Amino acid sequence: MIVKCTIIDDEPLALTLLASYVSRIPFLRLQGQYSNAVDAMKGIAENPVDLIFLDIQMPQLSGLEFARMLPSRTRIVFTTAFSQYALDGFRVNALDYLLKPVSFGQFLEAANKALQWFTLVDSGEKGSDTDTEPDAARSIFVKSDYKILQIDFDSIIYVEGLKDYVKIHTTQGERPVLSLMSMKTMETVLPASRFIRVHRSFIVAKDKVREIDRNRIVFGNVYIPIGDSYKQSFQAFISQV
Repeated sequence: MIVKCTIIDDEPLALTLLASYVSRIPFLRLQGQYSNAVDAMKGIAENPVDLIFLDIQMPQLSGLEFARMLPSRTRIVFTTAFSQYALDGFRVNALDYLLKPVSFGQFLEAANKALQWFTLVDSGEKGSDTDTEPDAARSIFVKSDYKILQIDFDSIIYVEGLKDYVKIHTTQGERPVLSLMSMKTMETVLPASRFIRVHRSFIVAKDKVREIDRNRIVFGNVYIPIGDSYKQSFQAFISQV
């Protein structure tokens, strides 16, 4: 799935930086970039987009004012230096709110959220079976070292949290994928129909759970504990199998 996007920011350096981020993400296609919302209105009217990376404090028309004029399908990721606008941002259905300076890792996380949102919307509009996932919803893009990797959901066994990083253990390759991402973000972008968090440091693939030994999930020689605060939801999952 390709997500058409545009960038609106009155800071030239911010425009250049965000455009470079877009160029590195395979599923994003940049349709335009603008230094103010007034010029963007005309451009978007002629060339509609799915997603807008939008600054808030801009001359003539603020990002919040502009957001209220957009079609309901168009989603927004705010990019701003001011945290006090976060609540207002989510009131206009923003998918994410990124504080400047925006790192590539943060940008990629927001882009993944957008991809998942549009995938769900498109599958609903097409009337697809709720038990089947469209192709674009079968993977996630993560930054690892200097690369962007696409990881199929089917290949993920479990995700391990390590402070600001996660280790994604898969059936492909001997070494896990290490990515600068929080467990909270991983829990958001991984579909709940396929993954469950069982510990503050672990998310497991439901279809890979084959053995449970004394309140621990067993994957070969690895034993994953089930945290006290996650026992109830895990038991609910087990009872449905």
